[in-house]
Amino acid sequence: MRAAVYNQGKLEIVNIDRPILSNNGAIIKIHGCGLCGSDIVKYKEALVLTGTVLGHEIIGEIVELRTENENFKVGDKVVAGHHVPCFQCSYCKNESYSMCKDFKESNIIPGGFTEYIYVSAAHLDSTVFKIENDLSDVEASFTEPVACCLRAIKRANICVGDNVFIIGLGSIGLIMGQLAKHYGARVAGCDLLDERIDFATELGFDEVYKFTTLEQIKNSYMQYTNHIGADKVFLASGSLSSIPFSVSLVRDGGTIVVFSSVPSDEGVFVNNDIYYRELTIMGSYSPSPQDLCDSLNLLKNNIIKVGNFTTAYDLNNIDKAISDTLANKIIKAYIKI
Repeated sequence: MRAAVYNQGKLEIVNIDRPILSNNGAIIKIHGCGLCGSDIVKYKEALVLTGTVLGHEIIGEIVELRTENENFKVGDKVVAGHHVPCFQCSYCKNESYSMCKDFKESNIIPGGFTEYIYVSAAHLDSTVFKIENDLSDVEASFTEPVACCLRAIKRANICVGDNVFIIGLGSIGLIMGQLAKHYGARVAGCDLLDERIDFATELGFDEVYKFTTLEQIKNSYMQYTNHIGADKVFLASGSLSSIPFSVSLVRDGGTIVVFSSVPSDEGVFVNNDIYYRELTIMGSYSPSPQDLCDSLNLLKNNIIKVGNFTTAYDLNNIDKAISDTLANKIIKAYIKI
């Protein structure tokens, strides 16, 4: 079967062995797979081994099945979360599912940018969901990224009337904003690119700022909030400057949610602001099985809109999808298999 395989700093389309259903689980024929920012980071910074198949935002069809789970049959169209928690460890009991050892070690095999994958019985029991005809393949492929954003929104405990500011209006920032609006917040955001500003406006953001200087954005937003600041700030940008910028935007006693990594050799820690202003700074990394389920319902009910800012590429053109993403020519790539 064809696959996009990582090889010394590039992706090569090669033939690899199709997975065999030797244990309980399912073989899924992939229709398509979203290109996640984490895929690009792993590719760009050589964080994976040669031979790795990236991709996890999958949509496909069950073609082989061996399970006692009666919820699925051959022919079902499904999405699948790639990690599965054990539900038994101390992390899981405290609902920190993404910290679970089993969660971190489990995966779809070999990865989403290929023609067929294997998912385990544990996946079928917890992180695989049937898709009806009310969602397109592209929309369904957003189940996992929307679930990631939803977990961040839940962790931040957004309340009706909260002022929320989102730094970075790529696909994650646009999803975050829609979710925050759904939870009753007043949402503002900023970005460098006109296309992203336009999408945020179309999706109902209350205030949108184009990057001029950080000080100008801060002054405008402080006027908007009567010089109080944001109750919650979400970092959906990997820029190092976004960390101190978020501290300047958040109100005293407010919350900053970090939803993006920064370059691995850099970091910022603003101790005095955290201490004297009683700020809460939290990370949010990956969704629980319940978040995946909730995400799918939000997509089915058209509460979260994703199709307009997605560009489709064939698997053979995955290099172009990556280069176009890095060059900010597109917002989100979907790879058709």
